[in-house]
Amino acid sequence: MSTVSFFSTVQDGIELVEKRMRAQADEKSHPDLSAALDHLLASGGKRIRPTLGFLVGNMLGSPQDKLVTLGAAVEMLHTATLVHDDLIDGSLLRRGTPTLNARWSPAATVLTGDFLFARAAKLAAEADHLPLMKLFAETLAVIVNGELTQLFAARGLISRENYYQRIYAKTASLFEMSARAAAMVSPADEDVIEAVRVFGYEIGMAFQIMDDVLDFTGDQAAIGKPVGSDLLQGLVTLPALYYLENHPEDDDARLLRDGGWGNRERMERLVNSIRSSDAIRQAVGEARVRVESALEVIEQFHVSVERSALSELAHYIVDRNS
Repeated sequence: MSTVSFFSTVQDGIELVEKRMRAQADEKSHPDLSAALDHLLASGGKRIRPTLGFLVGNMLGSPQDKLVTLGAAVEMLHTATLVHDDLIDGSLLRRGTPTLNARWSPAATVLTGDFLFARAAKLAAEADHLPLMKLFAETLAVIVNGELTQLFAARGLISRENYYQRIYAKTASLFEMSARAAAMVSPADEDVIEAVRVFGYEIGMAFQIMDDVLDFTGDQAAIGKPVGSDLLQGLVTLPALYYLENHPEDDDARLLRDGGWGNRERMERLVNSIRSSDAIRQAVGEARVRVESALEVIEQFHVSVERSALSELAHYIVDRNS
């Protein structure tokens, strides 16, 4: 099964998710909100989170209408976080397309993100499942708390514990929620729900690790930001952690430890050192270990098209180049 085929197995459902998302800016909404939503959805995205939800839900016999609602809620929540992230980071491009804050004022951008959060909550409520609403609210709190931690306490911090907490809050929590929510609306028992939660968690952690690798190895035009941009902002990700552990004698690494991440020339040199080191391979290896842990979890389920597609999705996460 190719990467194209695992997406195509749920393509009809993803199209319904897109339609449901576009419908969130109705005739009562400000016209600019409709334009903003169209702009955000047109910028693309792989829709990996709703794809994960559909594959898990289809494997476990979840109702399709609930999977569409959940997929739209999760992707709307994800889109809202990107709107606020781009504003906080001052990013003017995402996937090669101008961000909302590149076109609008900060106030209008914040309010648009707030609208998307509200619509995401409304969609989650339409699933008519109270434990699901609690999960949705808890996940949103984790994401916001993670953003605040990164904003106030993570710059220049060299800590694996902090790194893993940040990538869970930023990315893995939504993967975890997508898989778990799809199982919660199925006839599955608690052991099954926990198993797919772990699967979502592990591939979510791997996904962000690979994003952090691509921050060093990707093409600047493709990733839409300078190579090594996280480190240039003082955020130490896994490739940098491996390099710092392996090269404690590096003067630029020592400068970073001493809070010198604001020295752009030195940090750009450190980025190039990391790019040419073994740290990249080590970080990719850690992502692959996460994926293998995820695959072990789903071996308990009967062989099916959906289980095979989940396996391909997990492998795709560490084999992608964007």
